[in-house]
Amino acid sequence: MVHQHFMLVPVFTVAENVVLGFEPTKSFNRLDYKTADAQIHELSEKFGLQVDPRAVVENLPIGLQQRVEILKALSHDAELLILDEPTAVLTPQEIDALMEIMRSLARDGKSILFITHKLKEVRAVADVITIIRQGRVIDSVPPSETENQLAALMVGREVNLTVNKESTELGEPVLEIRDVVVRDDRGLAVVNGVTLDVHAGEIVALAGVQGNGQTELAEAISGLRPIESGTITLRGRDITNHSPRAILDAGLGHVPEDRQRDGLVLSMSVADNLVLNTPRRAPFASRGTRNLKAVSVNATDLVQRFDIRTTGIDATAGSLSGGNQQKVIVARELSRPLTCLLASQPTRGLDVGSIEYVHRQIVNERNQGMGVFIISSELDEVVALGDRIAVMHAGKITGIVDPSTSREDIGLLMAGSTMGAHD
Repeated sequence: MVHQHFMLVPVFTVAENVVLGFEPTKSFNRLDYKTADAQIHELSEKFGLQVDPRAVVENLPIGLQQRVEILKALSHDAELLILDEPTAVLTPQEIDALMEIMRSLARDGKSILFITHKLKEVRAVADVITIIRQGRVIDSVPPSETENQLAALMVGREVNLTVNKESTELGEPVLEIRDVVVRDDRGLAVVNGVTLDVHAGEIVALAGVQGNGQTELAEAISGLRPIESGTITLRGRDITNHSPRAILDAGLGHVPEDRQRDGLVLSMSVADNLVLNTPRRAPFASRGTRNLKAVSVNATDLVQRFDIRTTGIDATAGSLSGGNQQKVIVARELSRPLTCLLASQPTRGLDVGSIEYVHRQIVNERNQGMGVFIISSELDEVVALGDRIAVMHAGKITGIVDPSTSREDIGLLMAGSTMGAHD
């Protein structure tokens, strides 16, 4: 199995990772590097997965790390290969290469179970497509089925896969990021001099392979991570290194990357989660006392308006499906006046029906004059939503392009090239 999150030892070489647990040894039980390297070369040639056996895994791009994972599985003479969301962290060029590898393995007699929610990819590579909904097999169909037909089977109703956006007039900048430097938990500068503006009435979508500083940038904007240097302003007000509470009060709406860790208190009710960002404010509290009726009325209204599927407003947030948990966060953030909405991976792990809903809410806010900053590793989402697309690689903005830019050019920017970029 090739897991969605790679199961590799970063400080080991490719060869050390591949033979881990099945190491060829020589005298005194020492690792036989020559034999290990020869095994990697043989597998690389056989399956077209070229990689340097002596390269250290943490120094390899994500696409090559995935090749190492596949080689590791194939080194044990695997006849069935299970790939779990294998394209989630790849550039378009790396995805194309993976698709060709999968076809090559199938021609060689290997069986592949490809688990994904990306309809274009499953139609491009699968021989048979099986749709599962709520734990049950709904149908098995050929790849000739259209994306809309597959989406309807996945959700149980017709789904509009196209994001409809009207043209809007840009207002003043509402979010201004200037030369921002942010360090990760290891002390490394993973955001290295980022400058970017988001205007009222536009969606700026930040594209990039996961792990290039996007998470830390979002945390810095929302006050969850300190900024070493540079400034961030919200409608002219400096919010650099302010507390999350102060930044929310200044008018930032935040849909976090990890909804369960940072967006919800799973043991609390839906009603309480819907007022997490305004628990002490009227009408939900007065002089330190909660107004339970106001909390209940608010929850009943938002559950209906945002179509949150729950057994009741007193049900715990943890009892909801992932899509409905996301709806709770979106409803909460959009139920108050905002200057700018920051949404990180807003549809990660959601079915196509929930994706359609979240996209529609984001576009509605943009149409009403709000500035929206989307951070997503889903290129389809970036292209569909963005009025401008900023591309981030290794902590820097490698280009700001129009959504009509080819996916190949965006993919090159995601891989670190600055060719073809324009402001």
